[in-house]
Amino acid sequence: MSKPTIEELGIDPGTLDWKRSQTTEGGIEVAFVGEWTFLRTSGDLISVFDENEWACFLDGVKNGEFDHAAS
Repeated sequence: MSKPTIEELGIDPGTLDWKRSQTTEGGIEVAFVGEWTFLRTSGDLISVFDENEWACFLDGVKNGEFDHAAS
């Protein structure tokens, strides 16, 4: 089974409480709804994570797996 999109979940992104990273340049926004986490960088593209995927993503961030993207 494939992961649903935000549209398939019936969620309007405009109604979500997006949390923005501290920088205005190249920042990301994250919103949480139940078991789902939504991440967007710009435009209409929104990535959907379930609880396990989000935990793995955060673990990767904490372990420096994405540090090359910041340089």
